[in-house]
Amino acid sequence: MVGWRWMGNVVGVGASMGIVASLLVAMLGQARYLCVVGRARLVPFWLAKVHPSTGTPINATIFLGICTASVALFTDLEIVIEMISIGTLLVFYLVAGALIYRRYVKLGGSGGISSPLPTLLFLLLLTSTSIGFSLSWKLNGGYWWGLAMFGTAAIAITGIFHRKVPCNRSTAEWSVPLMPWPAAASIFLSVFLMASLKKRSFLRFVLWSCFITLFYALYGVHSTFHAEMEMEREASEGNHGEPSPPQQGKLEVQGP
Repeated sequence: MVGWRWMGNVVGVGASMGIVASLLVAMLGQARYLCVVGRARLVPFWLAKVHPSTGTPINATIFLGICTASVALFTDLEIVIEMISIGTLLVFYLVAGALIYRRYVKLGGSGGISSPLPTLLFLLLLTSTSIGFSLSWKLNGGYWWGLAMFGTAAIAITGIFHRKVPCNRSTAEWSVPLMPWPAAASIFLSVFLMASLKKRSFLRFVLWSCFITLFYALYGVHSTFHAEMEMEREASEGNHGEPSPPQQGKLEVQGP
């Protein structure tokens, strides 16, 4: 606005302070999460060390601080934003799909067993129509017949599933109402927004996912197994010998 240029400076300072505060809170929370993962031996146990005076995960905080500073210094902001976006949208997609599966599939208990095939087929068809709608929108010029066809198909598939497949779980006061429509809309929008990202974003995401999966398969699984075996051996030796002081579990606070 004319004559209000000073207000832009005030808003910029406030936005900068908000971003810094958000990053600090996210980094501190992530450090505590990494500390718990370290106690489970999915990552090196060194990251689970807790400071004896403050009770804070000192090694995890330092490690994440260095990683965060390195990413901020050497990585383009657009790349970081796209990676965060694709990861967040994928989580939204998976949570919405899991919500539908949990609400409409029952694999045991007193109420019997319901087949998961109708629900899985619905999720597959909904995802396919969402991808078709997104590609029709993204193509140059836009294929309006594709938008109409895939959009109508997504609504029709959700309506048929809602009418034909019974809900196998009693709804509570805090449960999501009008199921499966909210979760289906979340799946549709998540796929649509992911389709708007660049191809390199998907390539980076796939590479990082493969790296994390390999790290888990080659290190995390074996480290956790050996830690469990060590705890069982110590427990069995303690039972055959004299009573020993209680041992700290892997999820308890560890000292230096």
